[in-house]
Amino acid sequence: MSMFRYGRLAFALALAVAPLRAQTPAPASAPPPPAAPAAAAPTAQQPMPESPASASPMPGAAAAAQPAGTGLVVCGQPFPRPSRQPAVGSRPVIVAIAPCFEKQGGAPVVEANTYLYYIQTKPSRPSADAWVPYDDAAEATIRDDFRRLWATNFLDDLSIEVKDYTFPNGVEGKIVIYNMEERQRVKIIDYVGSKQLESTKIDEKLREENVTIRMDTFLDDSVLRRTKVIVRGMLAEKGYLDSEVSHEIKPMAGQAKTVHVTFNIVDGPKYKIREIDFAGNKAIGDGTLKRKMKETKEMWPFSFITGRGVYKDTKYEEDAEKVQGYYRDHGYITTQVGNPEVRTLETTKDGTTRFIKLVIPVSEGPRYKIGKFDFAENKVVKSEALRSLFKVKEGQFYAEKNIRKGLEKSREVYGSVGYWEFTGYPMFKRLDEPDPAASAEEQAAAAKKPAVVDVTMHMQEGEQFFVNRITFVGNNTTRDHVIRREMNLVENGIFNTEALKHSVKRLNQLGYFKQLEGNEAIKVEKTPQEKNQVDVTLKLEEQNRNQLQFGAGYSQYEGTFLQFAFSTSNFMGRGETLSTSILTGARYKDYQVSFTEPFLFDRPITGGVNVFNRNIVYPFQFTQETSGGNVMFGMPVKSVFSRLYLRYSLENVSIKDLNTEFYDPETIARFPYLADALLIRPDGTLGGRRVISKVTPSYVYNTVDNPIFPSAGMRFTASIDLAGVGGNTNYYKPTIELIKYFQHTRRTSIGFRGQFEYAEPIGATRELPFFERLVLGGEYSVRGYDVRSIGPYDTVSGLVLGGNKSFLFNGEYLIQVAGPVRLVLFYDAGQVRNEGQSFRLSEFVASTGAEVRFFMPVLNVPFRLIFARNINYEGILNNNLEPEKKQRFRFAVGSTF
Repeated sequence: MSMFRYGRLAFALALAVAPLRAQTPAPASAPPPPAAPAAAAPTAQQPMPESPASASPMPGAAAAAQPAGTGLVVCGQPFPRPSRQPAVGSRPVIVAIAPCFEKQGGAPVVEANTYLYYIQTKPSRPSADAWVPYDDAAEATIRDDFRRLWATNFLDDLSIEVKDYTFPNGVEGKIVIYNMEERQRVKIIDYVGSKQLESTKIDEKLREENVTIRMDTFLDDSVLRRTKVIVRGMLAEKGYLDSEVSHEIKPMAGQAKTVHVTFNIVDGPKYKIREIDFAGNKAIGDGTLKRKMKETKEMWPFSFITGRGVYKDTKYEEDAEKVQGYYRDHGYITTQVGNPEVRTLETTKDGTTRFIKLVIPVSEGPRYKIGKFDFAENKVVKSEALRSLFKVKEGQFYAEKNIRKGLEKSREVYGSVGYWEFTGYPMFKRLDEPDPAASAEEQAAAAKKPAVVDVTMHMQEGEQFFVNRITFVGNNTTRDHVIRREMNLVENGIFNTEALKHSVKRLNQLGYFKQLEGNEAIKVEKTPQEKNQVDVTLKLEEQNRNQLQFGAGYSQYEGTFLQFAFSTSNFMGRGETLSTSILTGARYKDYQVSFTEPFLFDRPITGGVNVFNRNIVYPFQFTQETSGGNVMFGMPVKSVFSRLYLRYSLENVSIKDLNTEFYDPETIARFPYLADALLIRPDGTLGGRRVISKVTPSYVYNTVDNPIFPSAGMRFTASIDLAGVGGNTNYYKPTIELIKYFQHTRRTSIGFRGQFEYAEPIGATRELPFFERLVLGGEYSVRGYDVRSIGPYDTVSGLVLGGNKSFLFNGEYLIQVAGPVRLVLFYDAGQVRNEGQSFRLSEFVASTGAEVRFFMPVLNVPFRLIFARNINYEGILNNNLEPEKKQRFRFAVGSTF
C-alpha cells in the first residue's frame, strides 16, 4: 500500500506494497467545480468497481448488486469481487477508486460529485473488458488528484491509499482510496455581551474589511482572529480600550461538520479625557496645541451631546502629527511628539467609565531659519520661475505651509504643460546637525552652530503627456458634442490638468449630471502600448432635466397657487433650454414661454427669447400687470467662466387696484413725485401705461460649482438697464452683485452675497415709475420680512414708497445633513434709501435664523422651511399693514441667492 497524506500540519508519503515515486506539495489554488450532474451522487463512502448489473452514478462506481466478496474492506465496507478479470499476464490495473469520509461518519457535507470533478484517476471497466493500467502515468495522475483536492480548501485532512487486490488468475490489481475529512462549516454566528456594538454594525465592518464569516462558509482560524481584532478596533474607536473578545465553537447536534460560532465580547470601561497636559513644550502653549488636535480633546459641558472627550488611541497618531505639523509651520522642524502617558483619575463604581489624564511628551528642539533655498532636478521650469511660486525667503523662519502651497502651485504649473506625474519634496541640511563620523569635538562644535537649515526642493518632473482619447460614459440622452464643447481639453493636445479641472467645473455648472468628482467619475489612465499618452474617461450620471410639473402650494410671494409647467434644460440632449409655465395664484399669475440656445450657430454664443404675461398683487398696495418679451445674446470673454450678455426687452406695464392712500391729495402733497411716478391725471385718476423699451448689457463671471447646492466658487454680475430705446419711460439702473462660496469642511460651506442697486430717471421721464422704485423684503432678500416691506415709507399711511438705491447682504452657513437635505443658518441685512439720502449702519434692517432646504426632484428646485428672527424691525409693517413680528415662519421654493 502507498499513501499521500497532507493534514493541517504535515505532508507524508508512506510506502507499502506499490510505492509512489514522489511527493508533491499542494498548489495555492484550484479550478472551480462544474455544476452538479443531474444524477444523484452517492451519499455514503463506497468502493467503485464496475458492476454488470447496473450503471453506476459515479464514473466506474458499483451499484448495490455485486458478485461474491473478496475479503477486503474499503471505506469500512466489504469490497465486492469484479465481474471479470484481465487477461493472464497483464500488468497491474486500477480496479476501483473510493472517496472515503470515515472520520466524519461516512458522508460528505459538500456534494460528492464536486470531489469527483477534481479526481481525474479513472477505474477499469471489467464489463467492457477495458482495463486501466496502474503505471507511472497513473501515479502521476493520483499525485495531481491530491494537489487538486487539497487546493479546494474544503478539507482539514487528506490522504490517498493504494490497496492491493489479486485477481484469481494472478493479475495484480490496485484500489485507490481517497481518505478525506472536511473542514467545519459555520451554521450559526452570534455576537454576545456587548452593549456598544450591534451585530449588524459588526457585519457591515467585516464586509468593509473584506473579512468573510457567513453561514455555510468553512471555518477559518485566520478569519476568526481577524474578526476579533476588528471588533476590538471598533470598540477602541468608541473609547473602550480594555475590551476583550473571545470565540467559542460548538458542534451542531445531528449535523456533521457544522458548528455554532459565538464571539463573547466584554466592552470594558470607556476612557474619557478630563485633562490633557503637554510636557516639555516651552515655545507654544498647551491651549494652542490642544486646539490643533481633532479627536483627542478634553471633555466639556456638552460632551453628553457631542461625544467630545472620548479617548480614541487609534486616532492619537493623527493628532500627534497635526501638532508636529503646527510646530513645523513655525520653524521647529525637529519637534517630536511622543505617545501619551495615560493616568487614571477616577473610575465609576459600576466600572463602565474611566476618567483619565493624558500627559503628552514634546521635544521641541530649536526654531530654524532658512539659510539657502534652492531647486534640484528641474529642467522644464527654471529655478527663477519656481522661486516665485514659493513664499519663502532666506533668513526668515521656516514654515512648512509655505512649502506645501508652493508645491501645489508648482503642480498646477507643471500640470498645465502636460507633466502629469510631477512630484516634489524638500530635503534639509541643518548647520547644527553633527556628522556621525566626526570626532566628539567636531560634533560638539557643530551643535553650537546657529539653528539654520538649507532647503533644497527636489522637483521630479517626469515626462510630458498628451491626450490620446477623451471618452464619455453614461450620457444616454446628452449628445457627445454638447459635453465636448465644454471641454478645454482636446485629443492629441497636451494633457493640461488645469484645463481638465476647468472642464469638470463647467460640466458641473450645467446641471445635466450629478456632480463629477473623485477617481471613479474622472479617470486618467496611461494608454496601453503608447508612450506619453493618456486616456481620459468621464463617467457621467444624468439627472432628469425634463420636468412636467402640476401642483399646488403656498408661499409668501405667490400666496396660494396652482402651477402647471414643462421645462427642460437639455432639450433633445442638445443642451438647449425650453420651458413653458402657467402659474395662477392668489397674488401672482405668470404665463411664459422661453427658449435658450447656448451654442448659437455652433459657436459659444448664447441666444434666447422669452415671452411672458404677469400679474402681481402686492396686498394693500397695488396690482402690477406686465406683458412683453425679450431677446438675449451672450458670448464668452477672456476667462472660460466669463460671459458678456446683451438683452433687449419690451414691456407694457400698468398699475391697477392702487391703494387710495397713494393718490390721496394729502399724500401727493407730501410726496409730489408720486403723481408722475404713478401717471396720475389732474382729476386724480390713474392714466395710461408704461411702455418700457430697454437694453441691458451685463458681465457675468461664474465659477460656482453647482447651480442647486453650491459649496465653492464665485459669481460676479455687473449690469445696467438702459430704458429709453423707444417707449415712454426713460431711466438707467445699474446693479452690482457678488456671490462667494467657501468650502469649510467636507459637509459644510459658507456663502455670502452683496448687492447694490441704483436707479435714476433720465430724459423726458422726471420720476422713476413706481414699480421700478427699489424695495427689499421677502425670502429672496431679507427673509424675515414681507415682500416690498423694507424701504422709504409714508409715516402717515405706512405704505412703502420705495427709494432709488439699495444695499443687500446675505450670509449663509450651509450644512449637508443627509443626501439632498441641508440645514442653512443665515443672516440677512438690507437698506433702501431715497434721493439725497446716504446709507446708515444703524438703520439696516436685519433678520437671522435657520432654514431646512431640501431638493424636490419633481420641482427640481430646493424646497425651504424658514424660521427667522427679525432685528431692528420697529416701524416696519407687513403686507397687511400691521406691525412686523419679531419671529416669522415661512415656506418658500428656490434659493435666496
